[in-house]
This record gives sequence, structure tokens and C-alpha cells, in this order.
Amino acid sequence: VFQIEPEEVGVIQRFGKYAREAAAGLHFKLPFVEEMTRVPVQRQLKQEFGFRTVAAGARTEFATQERRFADEAVMLTGDLNVAVVEWIVQYRVSDPYQYLFKVRNLEETFRAMNEAIMREIIGDRTINEVLTSGRSEIQQEVKEKLQALSTQYELGIKLDKVILQDVNPPESVKASWNDVNEAQQEYSATINTA
Repeated sequence: VFQIEPEEVGVIQRFGKYAREAAAGLHFKLPFVEEMTRVPVQRQLKQEFGFRTVAAGARTEFATQERRFADEAVMLTGDLNVAVVEWIVQYRVSDPYQYLFKVRNLEETFRAMNEAIMREIIGDRTINEVLTSGRSEIQQEVKEKLQALSTQYELGIKLDKVILQDVNPPESVKASWNDVNEAQQEYSATINTA
């Protein structure tokens, strides 16, 4: 006897082969013959790129300086500049069967797809578009391409949102970048005053 919570679906396997799905409520399965896996279909899941949330709460802590997170965040733009792009992908499981059985190492595959699509789209834009005006277009384009690829790979995932968390120049050139921006703002202000 087992119980499925309202936000999940139970996928039952008999001798390792898909048998059926169990909706919310109380259900029965054969001991030693059937195995049940819970899949959260109503819960919104997320993947973080370029950083990780260490502790969520009133004051959320992020782990950003670790080398392995920096490697996935550093990207080359279309005008051959470097940007550090941190983003979040929010999604839900739309098909439990596909989610569990169609793709091996689904989490790794999904992360690789995200990184490849984000690098492709950032590589098509200038550094100014990435840092300022083109953020919403980038988010929308990544979401559309990622959903199309997820459907093609039969991941059983429906994307809710792609959020560019933080986009900056690399730490080594951030001071110079800020100086250039201040000079451009002073230039614009002088022209407006004149």
C-alpha cells in the first residue's frame, strides 16, 4: 500500500518495465514484483547556471566564485567580448513516462542543452545587447529554442521561464568597464546640457 501526494504522480514498473501511472490517493502494488517512482508533476523545478543557491530564505546565499560555476557562466559574445552570464531555468514535468524512461541522464542532458543554447544566443549578440537592452529578447529566444529541443529529445519537460539572473563583464575588467560607462554617461549628459 502506498500513497501519492496531490502534486505528484507515481510511475509503477513491473519487473523493471513500465506498467502504469498512479494519480493522487491511496494505491496498491505487488511486493517484490512492482516498483514505484514518484514524479513531481505539479511542482516547479529549477536549474541554476553560473551560481548555486547555498541557502534559501530571507537572506539567500549564493555560491558564485567557485571555478566550476564560473566555467559554465563565462561566454563569448558576437563582438568577441566576454560576458559572465548567470541564469535560471524553471520547468515542470509534463510527461512522467518520457521524463523517466526516454533519456538517460536527463539532468545532465538538460543542463548541456541549456548551456549550448545560451552560448549560441549570447554569441549572436553584442556585449551591449547582452548587458543592457537585449535581456528580455535573449530570455524569450532561449526559452523557445530550449522548449523545441526538449520536445525533440522527448524529455517530458514544459518550460515555464528562463531568467537572466546576473550579466556582467568578467571581474578582471569590471573596473575598466565601469569607467567606460561613466564616461559615456558624462558625454550624453554634456550633450543634453548643451
